Amino acid sequence: MDNFLAELIGTMLLVLLGDGVVGGVVLKGTKSENAGWIVVTLGWGLAVALSVYAVGSYSGAHINPAVTLALACTGDFAWANVPSYILAQMLGGLIGATLVWIHYLPHWGQTGDQASKLGVFCTAPAIRSTWSNLVSEMIGTFVLILGLLFIGAGKFSDGLNPIIIGGLIIAIGVSLGGTTGYAINPARDLAPRIAHFILPIKGKGSSDWGYSWIPVVGPILGGCYGACFYQAVFQGNTSTYFWICTAVVIGIIAMAVVKENK
Repeated sequence: MDNFLAELIGTMLLVLLGDGVVGGVVLKGTKSENAGWIVVTLGWGLAVALSVYAVGSYSGAHINPAVTLALACTGDFAWANVPSYILAQMLGGLIGATLVWIHYLPHWGQTGDQASKLGVFCTAPAIRSTWSNLVSEMIGTFVLILGLLFIGAGKFSDGLNPIIIGGLIIAIGVSLGGTTGYAINPARDLAPRIAHFILPIKGKGSSDWGYSWIPVVGPILGGCYGACFYQAVFQGNTSTYFWICTAVVIGIIAMAVVKENK
């Protein structure tokens, strides 16, 4: 299997199972309706673990443009391969979201709330505040990338890494996901949002394009900073990317603080 197909399949599985657990919790008439946030975070963690098991030995299982760009920023991944990885991830996310729509076909018409239908596919903030929402996505993805690098540097029994990574996703969801739904992955949010826009979902509403850039820009900034921070602090290799990301991150956090304290 080549890297493109591996990333497509891995991201498809991620979104199918991740959006699938959300669908089970929020759509009317399912057996898991109202199962709650813990079930959602557990489902996403297991979705990531399975995806890493599936394609990790082929492509490294980035399954996330923020991961791909973060590794490229630190020189651990070739920039020439970035476009094909991101394209595969976006296509995989689109296919996975379409399968979720098909899986729950009878339930869309039973669900009256348009926000719940959109929430199956993509994230939305609990409290809509642009700068704070952006910071939340940055922090969540910063922790994701740091955690992945910590796990990669650790010594685990063969085959255990994907389970540990799944646990990392659960930890981020439980501890940091309550503000924005922790997209922490542009392909997990933007591709399914596109699917929501183009699919004939019964009774759907807006795809909330005004918010759509935050789960893209936030994870990319937070992910790149996480990788550069790890390289600078844990490996003693300070790059230009680190100082640029530091300045941008501080500026965005300052804007969020100023905005919320007006």
